[in-house]
Amino acid sequence: MFKRSKTIKVFATSALALAISGVVNADTLRFWTTEEQPERLAKQQEMAAEFKTKTGVEVEVIPVTEKDLGTRATAAFAAGDLPDVIYHTLQYALPWAEAGILDTDAATEAVENLGASTFAPGALSLAAVADGYAAVPVDGWTQMIVYRKDLFEAKGLQAPDSYEDVLAAIEALHNPPEMFGFVAATKVDENFMSQVLEHVFLANGVTPVDANGFKPLDEAKTTEVLDFYKAISKASPEGELYWKQSRELYFAGKAAMIIWSPFILDELAGLRDSAPPTINDDPTSTELASKTGIVTKFAGPSNPEGAAWGDVRYFGITTGADVDAAIDFVEYSLDAGYTQTLSIAPEGKFPVRRGDKGDGSKYVKAWEQLPVGVDRKAPLKELYAPEMINEIVGGLDKAQRWGVTEGQLSLASKMINSQVINRLVREYIDGSRDASSTVAAMNVELAKIN
Repeated sequence: MFKRSKTIKVFATSALALAISGVVNADTLRFWTTEEQPERLAKQQEMAAEFKTKTGVEVEVIPVTEKDLGTRATAAFAAGDLPDVIYHTLQYALPWAEAGILDTDAATEAVENLGASTFAPGALSLAAVADGYAAVPVDGWTQMIVYRKDLFEAKGLQAPDSYEDVLAAIEALHNPPEMFGFVAATKVDENFMSQVLEHVFLANGVTPVDANGFKPLDEAKTTEVLDFYKAISKASPEGELYWKQSRELYFAGKAAMIIWSPFILDELAGLRDSAPPTINDDPTSTELASKTGIVTKFAGPSNPEGAAWGDVRYFGITTGADVDAAIDFVEYSLDAGYTQTLSIAPEGKFPVRRGDKGDGSKYVKAWEQLPVGVDRKAPLKELYAPEMINEIVGGLDKAQRWGVTEGQLSLASKMINSQVINRLVREYIDGSRDASSTVAAMNVELAKIN
């Protein structure tokens, strides 16, 4: 069945590790997944059972809490007891490949067998290594500017896909307290602000890293970022704002634009009782969804090409894997089982593999028919127009993150997680210092991170 014999990686402590953990049958694969919610876990176990029926190989689905994934993988590698396949976030792809945890040859073989051209280019490029790919893209999403399409059309406004168009829309629509032009993230200790700011910086082509590590922020381009963020913040309510307030105000019909993840899509359509639209008296209404548009990629004045902030998840085949069986499992999950893979959470699992070699949009068409929602269910295709579906999926073509192309994702992640940028941007908004001094302060603080 398999294409090559199993490659066994020998570690000094492997015998002890196997004695402790129990010997795994040669016909059993161990699969670590961070999708550990009961209903999502059940779907993965169903897929494992189907894979066993097709191949005779059993898959042990092992839930791992996402915050513990890094330390558990490092410990398993040191003990010579890695699982065969790990479902993981972008942040681990390149560092794990460099550390020897991931088998890049195996991942590259899987991508080539499936057809590299069938994947979203951005999702592949984020995991690219010298001779192929660190891991195989599974699903992803892009951060979105969510906006009131009906209000934009009534005022003859362009979709907010640039700094200029966002500011023009604020000028036309900002009328507090009835309508705020924007709800910007301003709560410094929230990761939400970090994500939004990285998106806004990327849009103007600004990054704090290059191939050598820290790279001082360009003062002129960063000043454009600061001035834009100050403008959208001034068009927002006062206070410490994060995802909660932005969603509540948009759902109440009191915000023209917000930045959010696609996990808002089912809520917008009245499918989740815990977060209902309040724009009218019917919490199950699809009215707000019908009046909403999205933008996944937008541009600043110094970067006309723009950028989309993307979050992509991968299947990593480890250096401790039964390689051929692991490749077969990954290929099954992205081919015959791919629609079920996406069905685990369709509103946040966009198909990074658009189709197969016979039908280039096969999986996009299947995905848009998958039901989303919690308390009620409906396919995205019934809730949103085709052009909006295309925008949702197309964002992954241009997905970017700080540090990926430069090989400095780890350093960039430390800079983001330090919340230095959040704090200094907030201080600039509040008038603590001018733009030039703020850029200088950012450079001083970021240079200390390694």
